[in-house]
Amino acid sequence: MSYHLLLSRLPEIEKKLNYSFNNKELLLSAFVHRSYYNEHRGELQEHNERLEFLGDAVLGLLISHYLFNHFPHEQEGQLSHMRSFLVDADSCSKLLQSLDLDAFILLGRGERRNKGRGRETILADLFEALIGALFLDGGVDVVRRFFFSHFEKSLLAFLIQPIRNWKAELQDYAQKKYQITPSYIVLSEKGPDHHKFFLVGAFIEKKSVGEGEGHSKKEAEIEAAKKAMERLEKGAEEWEK
Repeated sequence: MSYHLLLSRLPEIEKKLNYSFNNKELLLSAFVHRSYYNEHRGELQEHNERLEFLGDAVLGLLISHYLFNHFPHEQEGQLSHMRSFLVDADSCSKLLQSLDLDAFILLGRGERRNKGRGRETILADLFEALIGALFLDGGVDVVRRFFFSHFEKSLLAFLIQPIRNWKAELQDYAQKKYQITPSYIVLSEKGPDHHKFFLVGAFIEKKSVGEGEGHSKKEAEIEAAKKAMERLEKGAEEWEK
C-alpha cells in the first residue's frame, strides 16, 4: 500500500466508517505509521501518533461516560477496571479489524514484517488515531455516533461476561500458596515520552511467572498477571519451566 493508492481508496474507507470527512488530510494521516513517515519524509506532513494521543483521550471519555450511565451501582475501582479492558490494545485492535481497515495502514519495510503483539499495537494505535481524526473533523457527537453505531452490541456482549481482575487473582494465589504478594518490575521501555511502550515482569519469590507489554506500566502489569494466571491454569508444572 502506497500513499497515492491510499488516497485513491479514501471513498472505500469512508464507506466502511459510514462517515465522509470534511478534511481528508486528517483521515489520511490516521493511516500513516511512524515507520512509513520516516521512509517518506519528503512526501508527508506527519504520522498518526498525535492523532492516536488525542483519540486515546476521547475514547477513554466516551467509555467512561457510557459505564457511568449504564452501571450506576458500580464503584470507581470496578468502573476503572472495566474501562481498562475496553480500551486496551487487544480490544482496540479487534475493533479496528472488525471494520476491515487493517490492510490500509501505511507501514515501513521493517514493520510490514512485524507479527504478534507488535502488530496488535499498531492496529490499536490506528483505531485510536481514527477516533482522533473523527473528533477533529466532526466533534465528539460524530465520534459517539460512529463508535456506538458500530460497536455497541459488541460492547454490551463484552460487559455481560465476567471481567477477570488478573492482578487480584495472582495476588490471591501468591498469598494463599506462598504468603507473599507478587511484585512487578519494568524490564524495558522504549519510545518517546508521549508514546512509551513498557515490558513488565511479574515475580513470585524472585521467580518470573509472566511478562506483559503495554502503553502504560499498569496495562503491562495486567498483561503480565494474565500470562501468569494462564500458565497456572495449564498446570502447576508450568511454573517450573
